[in-house]
Formats: sequence, structure tokens, C-alpha cells
Amino acid sequence: MERSSGILLHVTSLPGEYGIGTMGKEAFEFVDFLVAAGQKLWQILPLGHTGYGDSPYQCFSAFAGNPLIIDLQKLVKSGLLTEEDLPEEEHFPDDNVDYGKVFHYKYKLLGKAFDRFRKSGDRALKQQFETFCKASKPWLEDYAIFMALKDHHQGRPWQEWSEQIKMRELDALERYGEYLAKEIEFYRFLQFVFYHQWLELKAYANAHNIKIIGDLPLYVAFDSADAWANPEIFDFDDSLTPRTVAGVPPDYFSETGQLWGNPIYDWKYLQEHGFRWWIDRIRANFLLYDILRIDHFRGLAAYWSVPYGEKTAINGEWIEAPGTSMLKAVYDALGEKPIIAENLGVITPDVEEMREAFKMPGMKILQFAFDSGEENEFIPHTYDKNSVVYTGTHDNNTTLGWYHESSEQDKQNVRNYFCFEDNDPAWSFIRLALSTVSNIAIAPMQDILRLGAEARMNFPGKSPGYWKWRYEKEMLTEKHAKDLLELSKTYGRI
Repeated sequence: MERSSGILLHVTSLPGEYGIGTMGKEAFEFVDFLVAAGQKLWQILPLGHTGYGDSPYQCFSAFAGNPLIIDLQKLVKSGLLTEEDLPEEEHFPDDNVDYGKVFHYKYKLLGKAFDRFRKSGDRALKQQFETFCKASKPWLEDYAIFMALKDHHQGRPWQEWSEQIKMRELDALERYGEYLAKEIEFYRFLQFVFYHQWLELKAYANAHNIKIIGDLPLYVAFDSADAWANPEIFDFDDSLTPRTVAGVPPDYFSETGQLWGNPIYDWKYLQEHGFRWWIDRIRANFLLYDILRIDHFRGLAAYWSVPYGEKTAINGEWIEAPGTSMLKAVYDALGEKPIIAENLGVITPDVEEMREAFKMPGMKILQFAFDSGEENEFIPHTYDKNSVVYTGTHDNNTTLGWYHESSEQDKQNVRNYFCFEDNDPAWSFIRLALSTVSNIAIAPMQDILRLGAEARMNFPGKSPGYWKWRYEKEMLTEKHAKDLLELSKTYGRI
């Protein structure tokens, strides 16, 4: 990973029509901005099909993409929609995503596009669809029938479905497969369109020397096609109820820890079967991304296991995981891959030993460097080249928001450490990040735009209501590109 820099911006946060960022014109224009600003990297959050709470870290599939970011104008250009299909009376907020409204609006139109596709005589398009379905069959079939069944059961989680289909009895699968054939085909179609649009955008970025950093959540959602179709790889009892669930103990973000509720892997089973599921998952991710960040990397060394039914994550325990064996199996199967390890939280020596064994860069967060007057692992003069420095992440406050909410002592620590501009905290931190020895430096778009706490993307452990932020098109200017280009030149990141 060469010395370079980039911007963290999820696709949903892009500006544009129809209430949510998409893989359309504004995404291509953002790539152009990165080029003009001398950046080499675009980091995004997981692209998965989100469910309740809208978190990209709780998706219906570890493989499927989010249909909500499909661009409607591209469907018009392909002939699957017409301009007349797009109602003009719909109005969406420009600065945030109203997921419920977007869902109802877009799915009606995606349904129209699907009906037009089914009636289309375009043999080339249908051949592309068949080729995609064949290549994606190992995950696509489970995902498509899962989503069709979920719709059939009014959105209820699979644990509440009838016993036969919950347990995937063959007769029930065949019966529902016939009964819901059109609905299953609809979800195959959505993934065909999603992958086509994303890979077109990725190709454009790559052609302009921009690499995409994707994000792989360590765990999958309980209510997902992965858990329903592969119960043997999780710690479930005979009724497919989790025995334990995932989380983290009390930490910087929460006094009671974070109870995520994701099912925990049956690592013994996975190891006995050569970690095939993990190999397939990471292979699929490298189709979508150039570089991959493994979220909660420490869970591959040891994971926080909480008994199912607990109300907080306090009463958990650390259990060792065979992460080294899993990563070795992945590298043996796929070759060496550019992977970033999210090594934040309670990090023990075994986590760092595993990361270093595979030469993965870890993460450094500037906002964590000044919490006290004592030296810590996030203070820049302790960095090594094999690291990725961030002003903040999607889980942090914006840098401006963080600074305004910091204690006077922490503010003084910042001023004492480097040439800090009180009237421009965000860009002072961006300058510091780019000046470090870390090979990669990333700033969230909120910091590029000098936005405060109102633009925060997520707050770990808090109730639903996050993941909504979007920037408005006029906010991002040529001056931002020029200033970022100059900083990147100054600190040798071009």
C-alpha cells in the first residue's frame, strides 16, 4: 500500500435526487473530485442490503448489495424505466436519508423495471442476467428465496416463520420456490442491476487511479440469509436459537459495552471444513473492492461471547478464535490480499501478533490521541509506516464536533502537540494526518466539509436514527479540491 490519502464517504451520503446517494452521476463526479484533489482512495462502508435500523453492519446478506443505491437514471438509459415513470411530486430531504420513504418510492420503480425486463426481447441483456445468476448461484439463490420468504411473512424474522421453512425442509423449499418464483426472480434481478452498476463505477474509479476501500463486518446479522441458510456455521441449538451472541465489553463508547446480538460462529465447524465460507466471502468482497478493511479484527483472535437473552454486554467472556488459521486458509486460497485490520478497542498482544504476521496495516485515530496528557498508541510520533491514520471514523463524532465537546485539558493537549488552528480544527487534523509516516491517511467527508456534530454518521450503542447523513452538492467546491491537493503534495501523498 503506497503512500497515499483518501476520503471516507459512504455511497448513501452522496447528493442527488430521490432521497439517497446512488451509483449514478454524483458518484462518478465524486471520483472526479478525488482525482482533482490528488486523492487515491475512496473508502466506503459495507454495501450490503440493510434492514431494520438501516445499519450497513446489519444486513440481510454478507454477499448481496443494497438495492436502495441503484441509480434510477441508469435504468432509464437502459430502457428499463422511462422518465414518465419517475413521479415529480416526491420530495426528499437533501441533508439526510428518510429510509422508509426512499424504500417505498424506489421499490415501486424497481418493480416496474423488473416487469419491463421480463417482457423485454433484449437477448443480450437476458444473457448477461443468466450469466450473473450462474456465477453468483452459491449465495444468490439463498438470498433471493430468503428475501421472497421474508416479504411473504410480512417482514418477520426467519425465526418466526413456519417450522418447515424455518428448518429448510426440502418439501417446503420446493413448494415455496414454485409459489414465490416471480418474487425470487425479482431479487435476483435487483442483484444483477446492483452488481452491474457498482462494477461500472468501480471500473471508472480504477481507470482514474482511484482504489476502493471496502468494509467487511466480522459478523453477519441474525436475521439474514447467511444465518438461515447456513445454521451449521453458527452457535445455534437444535431449534436454531442462538446460544451466545456477539458484542464488546465496556469501552470508550459505552459503560455497559455494546450488545450487537449477532450470532457467533461455530469456529470448530468452520475449521473442520477448511474455512470455506470465509474464503468464499472474502473472494466475493474482492470482486467489489480493491482493498478490504476487516471490522472488529480483534474478534478473529478472541471474541466477546454474551449468553443469549442478556440485556447488556457486561456478562460476557473472551473466547479464543482460530483467526490465524482462518487467515492462512484465505491467503492460501486467494493469494496475498491488501487487507486493513480494524484493531481498535481492547487490543491484546495476540491481536497485534496476528495482524503483523500477515503484514496488515492497523488503524490510528487522531481523535483518540489527545484524550489525556499521557502518551498512547494513537499519538502520531509513535506511528509506523504500515498503518492507516484517520482523523475520525464513521463511529466517531466529526472532528469539529469532537473538538467543541472536548475538555479544556484535551484542547490544550492538541495545541501543545502541533501547530493547531483553533478556528479550523477539522483541517488542522487533516493536515496532521497527511503529515504522519502512515502509508495511508483518510479523512471522513464531514471533516473535509468542516461540519459539526449534526453530521455524525453513527453513535455506537445508541438507538436507531443514525446512518442518515448526506452532504448537499453545493457544499463541496473546487477550493476543497485545491486545498487538499496542496496538502497531499506537501506531504508526499501524490
